[in-house]
Amino acid sequence: MPLSPISRRRLMASSAAAFAAAGCVSPLKALAGEGPTKAQALETMKKATRFMVEKAAYNGGYVWSYLPDFSRRWGEMEAFPTMIWVQPPGTATMGHLFLDAFHATGDAYYYEAAVKAAQALIAIQHPAGGWNYLGDLAGEASLKKWYDTIGKNGWRLEEFQHYYGNATFDDAGTAEASQFLLRLYVEKQDKAFKPALDKALAFVLDSQYPIGGWPQRFPLKDEFHHHGKADYTGYITFNDDVAGENLKFLIMVWQALGDDRVLPVIRKAMDCFLACQQPMPQPAWGLQHRVSDLKPAGARTYEPEAFATHTTGGNIASCMDFYELTGDPKFLARLGEALDWLDSVKLPAEQIKGGRAYPTFISIGEGKPLFIHRTGSNVVNGRYYADHNPENVVIHYGSTRAVNVEGLRKRLAKLQATPPEIASQDSPLKGGRKALPRYFTTGDISVSDLNVDTLKADTGQTSPDKAAALMAALNSEGWWPAELKATSNPYIGDGSPTPAPGDFSRTRVGDATDTSPFITETPKIGISTGGYIENMTALIKYIGTV
Repeated sequence: MPLSPISRRRLMASSAAAFAAAGCVSPLKALAGEGPTKAQALETMKKATRFMVEKAAYNGGYVWSYLPDFSRRWGEMEAFPTMIWVQPPGTATMGHLFLDAFHATGDAYYYEAAVKAAQALIAIQHPAGGWNYLGDLAGEASLKKWYDTIGKNGWRLEEFQHYYGNATFDDAGTAEASQFLLRLYVEKQDKAFKPALDKALAFVLDSQYPIGGWPQRFPLKDEFHHHGKADYTGYITFNDDVAGENLKFLIMVWQALGDDRVLPVIRKAMDCFLACQQPMPQPAWGLQHRVSDLKPAGARTYEPEAFATHTTGGNIASCMDFYELTGDPKFLARLGEALDWLDSVKLPAEQIKGGRAYPTFISIGEGKPLFIHRTGSNVVNGRYYADHNPENVVIHYGSTRAVNVEGLRKRLAKLQATPPEIASQDSPLKGGRKALPRYFTTGDISVSDLNVDTLKADTGQTSPDKAAALMAALNSEGWWPAELKATSNPYIGDGSPTPAPGDFSRTRVGDATDTSPFITETPKIGISTGGYIENMTALIKYIGTV
């Protein structure tokens, strides 16, 4: 459940605006004779894709990165050879890319690659309809072995330390897989994908609480009480845009299939944001909220029971999205209070670094910043704790955040001055149904992969010089060499109860038994799935201009 900025695809950008701008490649043409030809770009795209589909994939599924000889491979953690990753940029992200390439080229090879990715996802779909972060095509025994070895020893990745056997909404994996299956089904109305799509939709519908929110994991379980903390996976979850990604999928279902079952579900989900905003004098949100009283709740042991400034900023933006979707002023009514609260908890000027002006966590009641620290060297002897001391904080989890309060205030003022019927005139919930957008990977996609951070699309078109550089960089085997900045310690056994020598309070990884990923000073050259997606989207844009 990493807290990378959820600029993943703002709800409206991926609904009303995206539906309106379905043909995102500009018709502008490059000057004749400048840059690579379209045929040359298509040849490069095909060569790179053949490598990924025929060499890197395992039964149609993908992880995040590979050594060139495939002796090691990683998703967020090191993976067994039979594993595939769902968490972006995983198998569903690749499926989206293949559909985008099919639309851009008309080449059936890309459609067939998308089908293979879908078949891999269907093979690991939970019977309830969702997905875990990862799956193992060798079966559940192999997956349990991974959790009991590599997963259990990832000190900072507590979400992998226990095998629940259910599915998760965290990190957009279930949402993105569902969205991809919907796109693939709509493409040719192939009934082979309808049962899995129906199960995915049922999963979203069945898991919604009556108040409108969603848990992090489902079917509900209460069994991992880590360091005396409650199992957080059943709480109403805002972290990592759980509700926003589910809403995006439901809106897509309405637009593409006209299934009116989703409309009340969408309304309830939006109303849950209002229900969970706390009263004055702390009119904010937490990462997650208890179902019983809708108060903020803790999650992982370095995510205390507190208000979260970045979640509050994200929920303010979501409520403004909801006004544009519905035209209902109730979604704007208390946003000024929340913005004033953010101003009130801003750090002193001397503590602001790199534009990160807001403490991640604010204590309930006191209203003081909380900062995260750790002691020990591994998952067995290590411990996280929160206090008010801003010094010596952990580096793998941001203790401060950048929240564009000024930009949110400007947008709020503009919406408050816009009549409801005007603000919502382009809403996908109003008027006639529209087609799904043809391209999904040509915008920025926030991911958890430490090698690529965010999959960043160029603004506008890809220049001939960049296209030529990408084509020249593809090696003779068909892959783009990438520095694998993220690596991990191989599993060598469970951690010792005795801390190893050294100070691990500000390292991304603990001692040699910690299997968490970390940034290495000596990266190896390898194959990056995220890098492939980023390069392919650049070439997709380029071939639309030549």
